[in-house]
Amino acid sequence: MNAKEIKQYFPILDQKVNGHPLVYLDSAATSQKPIQVIEALNKYYREDNSNVHRGVHTLGNRATDAYEGARDKVRKFINAKAREEIVFTRGTTTSLNTIAQSYGRANVKEGDEIVITYMEHHSNIIPWQQLAKETGAVLKYLPLQDNGSVLLDDARELITEKTKIVSIMMVSNVLGTINPIKEITKIAHEKGAIMIVDGAQTAPHMKIDVQDLDCDFLAFSGHKMCGPTGIGVMYGKKDLLDNMEPVEFGGEMIDFVGLYESTWKELPWKFEGGTPIIAGAIGLGAAIDFLEEIGLDEIEQHEHRLADYAMEQLSTIEGMTIYGPLAGEKRAGLVTFNVGDVHPHDVATVLDAEGIAVRAGHHCTQPLMKWLECSATARASFYLYNTEEDVDRLVQGLVQTKEYFSDVF
Repeated sequence: MNAKEIKQYFPILDQKVNGHPLVYLDSAATSQKPIQVIEALNKYYREDNSNVHRGVHTLGNRATDAYEGARDKVRKFINAKAREEIVFTRGTTTSLNTIAQSYGRANVKEGDEIVITYMEHHSNIIPWQQLAKETGAVLKYLPLQDNGSVLLDDARELITEKTKIVSIMMVSNVLGTINPIKEITKIAHEKGAIMIVDGAQTAPHMKIDVQDLDCDFLAFSGHKMCGPTGIGVMYGKKDLLDNMEPVEFGGEMIDFVGLYESTWKELPWKFEGGTPIIAGAIGLGAAIDFLEEIGLDEIEQHEHRLADYAMEQLSTIEGMTIYGPLAGEKRAGLVTFNVGDVHPHDVATVLDAEGIAVRAGHHCTQPLMKWLECSATARASFYLYNTEEDVDRLVQGLVQTKEYFSDVF
């Protein structure tokens, strides 16, 4: 199935914006949803809407089966050993905060070290900043090379016996860098540290095998992988999750409640307090079915071809600055750039007038922007429904942008 055929499953893409056919190049922020996911949500609300795990009536049983069935799909999707290792959350941010607040507070003390990189999303920086402030731990940053990559030699030097946590994104949402997570995980484990992977930009685009990576935790979101907003996953090795305390308390996650003491349900439900994100999980399950039918390998190869084509075409525009891996180097399916001295918000506004949606700003990576020596960038991110024609429209739009702001060139 090619991208043009796949595009037919996404009704939102069949529209005009400002009089032009929509070209959606902001999937790294959130992907569009195929009709299969929309219909799965509609079916749940029209036919099966009920709370889960609590009743014995038919609707409750159907909702529970669909909710827990989605958990099984996620387990298989990332090749976790057990379904108990799959915890549903609101998204990557919630997953990372839960790990920091539960595992971090119990296992990190004064003088310990936490290692991250300059390229991290704010949601993989601030929880560790806060943990370091609370515990007296030291937050350390892996340096970046000129092309936005990290060196394993730097990881070996920075990760020491004092390191308790290493937390790194597998794919940069700005640079498109694909980090050597498996190798860094091995280095972390040799020093006695755990490895946490931010998979928000990975799960939608390429296969993840947590057993092969041997990571201790993985966080990702449904809305970036054709699923609904408000649903995400926290994967954790069972022995680690077993020894962690919940951070949210109430219904659903309890086993027994007394006047002064309470006990928790077994995994994974002890981390899913309150009415869970039932529709979101069902929608995520439908998204996984859709992605697997197309094939993650096919999606990854398609996006790499688009990124290479975009790099080639954008490089022909004089005054363009492109960030991240160089032409010919492997990168994820996005290109981040600036057009001369034109502010990225102005670039995005001109493109929007042509029906082209890109992202502009600091992309929740202000430390990385400082490292890049700019305040903001524009970003075009590709997904399974994008085509070379979309890239051509982007290039045409950027040429028009240069003409519009010719006085600054």
